[in-house]
Amino acid sequence: MYPKLLAELTNINLNLSLASLSPQKFTFMSFFKALTLFLLISLSYQSFSQEQGFITGEVLDVANSEPLIGANIYWEGKSTLGVVSDLEGKFRLKAGDFPFKLVISYIGYEQSVRIINAKDAEKPIRFFLKPQEMSLDEIIIQERRPDEQVKNMEMGKATVPIETIKNIPALFGEVDLLRSLQLLPGVKSAGEGTTGIFVRGGSADQNLVQLDGAPVYNPSHFFGIFSVFNPDGIKSVDLYKGNMPASFGGRAASLIDVSLREGNNVKIRGEGGIGSISSRLTVDGPLFGENSTFIVSARRTYADVFLKLSSDENLKNNKLNFHDLSGKLAFVLNDRDKITVSSYQGSDLLGLDDEFALGWTNWVSAASWSRVHSEKFFFDLEGYHSRYSYSVEFDDPDNGFEWTNKLSESGLKAIWTLLPNSKIQLNWGVHSQYYNFAPIDLSPAPDSAIMPIATNPKNGFLNNLFVSSGYEISPKLSVEGGLRWGLFNQVGKGVDYLYEGGVPGPEIDITDSLSFGTLEKMQFYQGLEPRIAFRYLINDQFSIKTAYNRNFQYIQIASNSSAGLPIDRWILSGRYIEPVRSDQVSLGLFHNFNNNRWEFSVEGYYKDLDNVIDLRNGAQVLFTDQVETELLAGKGWAYGTEFLLRKNIGKTTGWLAYTWSRTWREIEGVSKNEPYNPRFDRPNDVTLVLNHEFSPSWSAGLTFVYTTGQAVSFPEGSYEVDNQSVPLYPEYRNQDRFPNYHRMDASVTWKNADKGRKWRGSWNFSIYNLYGRKNPFAYEFRTIFNDDAKFDPDTDGEVVSTRPGVVMTYLFTFLPSLTYNFQF
Repeated sequence: MYPKLLAELTNINLNLSLASLSPQKFTFMSFFKALTLFLLISLSYQSFSQEQGFITGEVLDVANSEPLIGANIYWEGKSTLGVVSDLEGKFRLKAGDFPFKLVISYIGYEQSVRIINAKDAEKPIRFFLKPQEMSLDEIIIQERRPDEQVKNMEMGKATVPIETIKNIPALFGEVDLLRSLQLLPGVKSAGEGTTGIFVRGGSADQNLVQLDGAPVYNPSHFFGIFSVFNPDGIKSVDLYKGNMPASFGGRAASLIDVSLREGNNVKIRGEGGIGSISSRLTVDGPLFGENSTFIVSARRTYADVFLKLSSDENLKNNKLNFHDLSGKLAFVLNDRDKITVSSYQGSDLLGLDDEFALGWTNWVSAASWSRVHSEKFFFDLEGYHSRYSYSVEFDDPDNGFEWTNKLSESGLKAIWTLLPNSKIQLNWGVHSQYYNFAPIDLSPAPDSAIMPIATNPKNGFLNNLFVSSGYEISPKLSVEGGLRWGLFNQVGKGVDYLYEGGVPGPEIDITDSLSFGTLEKMQFYQGLEPRIAFRYLINDQFSIKTAYNRNFQYIQIASNSSAGLPIDRWILSGRYIEPVRSDQVSLGLFHNFNNNRWEFSVEGYYKDLDNVIDLRNGAQVLFTDQVETELLAGKGWAYGTEFLLRKNIGKTTGWLAYTWSRTWREIEGVSKNEPYNPRFDRPNDVTLVLNHEFSPSWSAGLTFVYTTGQAVSFPEGSYEVDNQSVPLYPEYRNQDRFPNYHRMDASVTWKNADKGRKWRGSWNFSIYNLYGRKNPFAYEFRTIFNDDAKFDPDTDGEVVSTRPGVVMTYLFTFLPSLTYNFQF
């Protein structure tokens, strides 16, 4: 019956040929016809499977009830006919003659064998696996299949387990997710002590950082020194540098996908830490029973507490703190449906003696519904809202003001997944996004000499249709392809300015302005984003992969800072600013050896960029409503080779990475229209990460970083304006460099043995910048009085001599920290 139905469905839809799905003829009607066909086929598969005898269940960790992904489930003696557990730890296996022995195995866990009777097949079965003591060393670094690097289709993707991140020596003892990603090949740091990253020649705003599917617009605390992610509440973090899945888009460089973990459904448990400048606490457990769980994570710094203890009144009244709070609820409705709700809120405040205050806040909320129609057909629905806001206050009778701004993004994504057989996987869906960039509001104090400033809001809709499929052509050759179609509309309420000659500029007169009502169309862009990848398996330990990936980005940052500031100006594509287009081609060799204990990979890439923006010389972008007059657009390109040697198993684990890369921009009106390097061009980058376990109680970590200094423009002279010395910069941009950067960090951890105690504690002692290297943070070109860079002519006495000089500022030298971590 069902093969006949499938044949009829195929005949009915023969008119959906490949030609009718080409970009020139693609219509919403043909898309939904194809979608209907897939749904009918999947329903027929579902109905057919339900006629067979199956057993269902899930595989969980006995300690915390977390799902074990990729566990092997099979009938004894029939291992080749088994299945693996999905992302929720669930499985569905065709039943045989009862009774029979069912085998469940997972790397690093004791194997479970259970006799299954006919009665057991009437409802889902839970299997709890216990970790093997002798295998614990093998799962600290790698929470995936040992041969996954060689055999999967992923290229340009990096996964760092949370346990590995916690073992890396940390600044101020604060384990940091984003700073850990800087230790991977192809990822550049924004500077000393910052979490800002640049991936394969892309700027910081070209990275999509998302938490449970919701974007985070400013993922940092303390001006980028710490990231907003509390590692105790994180389940996983994946970095996509290339070959991004078709279900993701909107950024030109990378995707940093962070997932909050779910609580366990057995008992209340907690973990946390007390560090040098902050403390954290995470609590999770069952909510209303075993089918619902919760987790709550909180962190706060107490730097402001220490300031209040100071005897200096100027410091005593200052404020310096941050906090973040995240949580996640999970509800298993039945064996097919699951709902999760998660939220994150974090804020920073810097106040100087009640005269100046700068604060910013992130608020992210997300919800998802997962539906398992059958073992071959799945559906996921996700919704989110992300809001970022900041404010600056200056309390002064003559020049006081309050400056506020906020932006938000809301989205809804639906994904269908179909697994017709073991060789094919098909995904398709839709992703709708709404951007709201509120107007900048600068309100002066009552008697202030500052003029009020207000800009117009910017709004936009981005609708994406996507489809992707993976197919195993042969045991050695596999292909994965995808297509994403983005439809972007800038909409009102808003204003567009018209310029003489049609091109905006700081010296060009405005001839007219156009006002648009709420949701009225202002500008439209669209773009097709194809993705394709191939993997050829030379043998079980050696493979070759290649990939091509195109992305469009409809929002950018206009900033004078390379590291990123809380007050950076986000720019929406519109009449004068086109979306960024990024094309990347990559090729890689992947090899595992010594029984998968070691991984080696080398990846080369070339990236082509168009419509990237940069600032004119002397541009002012923060308070203008005609920001397009301060921007220039052009093209860019980047290329490089990344080497990674990684040891996953044993007492000593870690990796050695080397990246050689170059990044270029060519924009008319910048650097005499000739190619130049942006500040994050750093040709050579070396990182070493080592962890060694001496005993169950003692372990140590070591990291070493070496990179070429960032590209900058040093002044070539100075001139006088109103008795003030003003630096004179060369016409060519970023032809100078900071000195090469290098640093070594070390840590030692002691933990008491786990002997069934309810409270388990550990101490971590870290040293940041072990040998005290004075890496430059900034250079200041100014007049030096009396050959003393610290001499102040207004307070320190008579000026005997003056000369031009350069003053280097560095942030950290030898910096120890102590942290107490606990679990209960």
